[in-house]
Amino acid sequence: MPIRSVLLIALLIACPVWAQGPDVDIPQTLEEAASQRARAKQMVAEADARYATEQEACYKKFLVNSCLDEARKRHTQALIDARNLDIPARDFQREAKRADVEAKEAQRAADRPLRAAEQQAQGEIYRAEEAAKAAEREKKIAAKARKAAEGRQKTAAEQARRQAKQEQRAKDDAARAAKKADEAARKAAKGAASTAALPK
Repeated sequence: MPIRSVLLIALLIACPVWAQGPDVDIPQTLEEAASQRARAKQMVAEADARYATEQEACYKKFLVNSCLDEARKRHTQALIDARNLDIPARDFQREAKRADVEAKEAQRAADRPLRAAEQQAQGEIYRAEEAAKAAEREKKIAAKARKAAEGRQKTAAEQARRQAKQEQRAKDDAARAAKKADEAARKAAKGAASTAALPK
């Protein structure tokens, strides 16, 4: 079995032990967690760079395999240390995010009755405003109808007055005409009587 496979199996078996080590840094704030994760990332980058440099140096030595094994062990240990630093920080961030989501959900649940009451109040205000607008429209329509009725009444009264004047004028004209005809008839009768009274 190659050394690399043995090392990988040992690494996998030891994983739970690393996460539970006594010197694990557990962050207390999100800033500490972010800083810790950045430090772990930097440790991995440095370990990778150091491992590459050590590999190059090993190929110049006489005992290449032994040198490479030692470099791999140091690299693996550095990755384990970085992971031990990163895992609690990642877990803290995840837990903080979950707690934040739960707190927001709890706040939303607590605010729900208030929001419902506000919406109901707004609905009632809206309905009252709409009812007031409708009443105002009805009032305007009624006022227009009243004015139109008054206008029709006025027009009818004016027409009736004109009709009465015309009828009175026609009566007066008829009375004058009758008087003139009567006078003319009397004059004619008088003239006829005068003519008849003259000697023939």
